[in-house]
Amino acid sequence: MADGVLEIDDSSFDKEVLQADIPVLVDFWAPWCGPCKAIAPTVEALAKEFSANIKFTKCNVDENPITPGKYGIRAIPTLIFFNKGEVADQITGMVAKAKLEDAINKLILISEGK
Repeated sequence: MADGVLEIDDSSFDKEVLQADIPVLVDFWAPWCGPCKAIAPTVEALAKEFSANIKFTKCNVDENPITPGKYGIRAIPTLIFFNKGEVADQITGMVAKAKLEDAINKLILISEGK
């Protein structure tokens, strides 16, 4: 597990994501995926910066096919932002850190009811 990013699987998804007390970002990835490797350091940096407000997780789609199938993941990396067990936002592909920061800040506002 990378610093601040929790590795989850099909069996822990409900507990770690859907039942979480705070918003959760799930990074759906695979070890062979170049863009997944490229975005990982950005996600890890954001995890350090926003860990007080958001739980950061990653789910290997090769080892855990049920959860990605449930959420219609067709391309990776896909980052899904959850608030109170519901999908609040989704970003697919390699994107700039600023775009992820914007999505995180929006998620924090949603979770605070603003």
